[in-house]
Amino acid sequence: MRDLDYLKLLSRQYPTKEAASTKIINLKSILALPKGTEYFFSDLHGESEAFIYMMKSSSGVVLYKINETFGDLLSPKEKADLANLIYYPRHGLSTNHDEDEQGWQKTTINRLIAVCKVVSSKYTRTKVYRKIPSEYAYVINELLHIDASDPDKKLYHQEILNGIIETGLGEEMIVALSHLIQNLTIDAIHIIGDIFDRGPHADKIMKELIRFHDVDIEWGNHDAHWMGAAAGNPLCVASVLRIATNYNSFDVIEDGYGINIRPLSEFAGKMYGDDPCDCFMPHLFDRNISDQVDLRLAAKMCKAITIIMLKLEGQMIGRHPEYHLDHRLLLEAIDYDKKTVTIAGVTYPLKDGHFPTIDPAHPYALTPEESSLMDSLVYSFTHSDVLKKHIEFFFTNGSMYKVINGNLLFHGCIPMNEDGSFATVETLEGPYSGKALMDYFERKARQAYFSQDVYATDIFYYLWCGPASPLFGKDKMSTFEHCLIEDVKTHVENYNAYYSLSKQEEYADLILKEFGIDPQTGHIVNGHVPVKVKKGEKPIRAHGKVFVIDGGISKAYHSKTGIAGYTLIFNSHHLALAEHHDFVRGGDNTPSIEVVEYMHHRLRVAETDNGAALRSQIRDLLELVEAYKSGVIKEHQLETDLSYTTLP
Repeated sequence: MRDLDYLKLLSRQYPTKEAASTKIINLKSILALPKGTEYFFSDLHGESEAFIYMMKSSSGVVLYKINETFGDLLSPKEKADLANLIYYPRHGLSTNHDEDEQGWQKTTINRLIAVCKVVSSKYTRTKVYRKIPSEYAYVINELLHIDASDPDKKLYHQEILNGIIETGLGEEMIVALSHLIQNLTIDAIHIIGDIFDRGPHADKIMKELIRFHDVDIEWGNHDAHWMGAAAGNPLCVASVLRIATNYNSFDVIEDGYGINIRPLSEFAGKMYGDDPCDCFMPHLFDRNISDQVDLRLAAKMCKAITIIMLKLEGQMIGRHPEYHLDHRLLLEAIDYDKKTVTIAGVTYPLKDGHFPTIDPAHPYALTPEESSLMDSLVYSFTHSDVLKKHIEFFFTNGSMYKVINGNLLFHGCIPMNEDGSFATVETLEGPYSGKALMDYFERKARQAYFSQDVYATDIFYYLWCGPASPLFGKDKMSTFEHCLIEDVKTHVENYNAYYSLSKQEEYADLILKEFGIDPQTGHIVNGHVPVKVKKGEKPIRAHGKVFVIDGGISKAYHSKTGIAGYTLIFNSHHLALAEHHDFVRGGDNTPSIEVVEYMHHRLRVAETDNGAALRSQIRDLLELVEAYKSGVIKEHQLETDLSYTTLP
């Protein structure tokens, strides 16, 4: 009866056996098409300009397609100019052209149509049509499917071009075709965590991702404390602002998200007026455009919010003994008279011992001024409509991990013991390990965000820096040591055993099996730890089963890694790694692309997760056809067109 009720509902969409049969034909034909191209990015860290270039250029694939289309018919400069036009069409239109403007527009439109034909070849006409801007759909569709070898059609083609130019639509057509090419070269985007922090504009990255048609995000630890801040957790708010002030990222806070941090600047200026705050001077990788803050004031703001964060962290540790973070209760380990701190039995001098807001008898208590400040900052975070929209996108399009097309995607690690077993984490709801641990943290994060209870939202701070957090996977977050202790040995953060064990094939296989993936064909894709290429490190591990694609797109890592990020590209033919270099505005930013694994045969949609979903739809539709034929369900008269037979 339940199946019959479902078929009756399905019959509303396909009211005749002909309609259902047509859809079956449609879906079966899609199964035979080549799989779409997936792009994997990680650790974007607010580097909006570089990332948007990666998206627009499809990490170098657009230039590859131009070469495939024209070969030696165009010079290298002509091909580079065409590529840059596709990436930034508005800018390209504003430059001077050697030939007359109308002639240039006709030539350019023809070249863009030629590239469109190549990049659209693996899709149905319906899918391509749906990606064309509606106002130009008829014209572009005609140009894409004209047979230029037919003399009559050739004349038809020329008249369409003449009409475009005569009506003044040449520039808009070039823009539309450029965007269509960008759209067609990327079928799906996977972000393996850490969109936020350090770089200038995570907000701009989020706007691009929200506009994209198929994207998922595997949460990173830097994303987690932003999620907590948006949920109103004061500790996460302080943590986010500590990094923003430390990296001079005022534009993303105030201009990007409309968060008012003037109360913090006023408090810091008043409290640390004569304090140089040298230990808290910000990193200067980017220049603020909208909100240029004096560096000395930024240092004072950083110190003020760091002290507040350490106090709130101590309060959180007291609320959650199950987090086992007592070793991070460092404010009580300070000798405020001697200006030293004792950690693990060793006493270190402090680089800065001026703490006017700390009561040594009650080091984790906020002053009334600090409490009032945090109330103001929490209000500002929770009332940012843009931030709310972006974080809710994390929940609707994101997760702790994702299994797709035989690949396991997650940001940090699957916590493991030194012996290669999965680490068991004791929680208030019982012990969890492996996949169950990932599922537990995701469940708690979703519950916390939508409940917005401070106790519950502490989970986001644990995900940010807890030792057993799969998003972090280190024994500590050494913020205190970095800021206040000179001895670099105290700055070391020891990694979970996963990071060394996952380099070995047997443990990669163990993890893949844990998530139900065939280890003979599956891969693990994660980020979090920058691959230091300049020191000989490789992104490919465990005999090609593990890809670590954090190549350091953040400017803060360029000197350590020697590159500026990776893109993993998975098309119907192969897996390839694009190795990016420092982004230069207006320069040649084409990455080096290396094929790292060839498929045994060209993969079809039928062999993907989407193919499995389409086969399930086909089975349902076949049952519906049988129900119509047997009279179990009555056919209905069609009153509309047959648009329902097109692609979903």
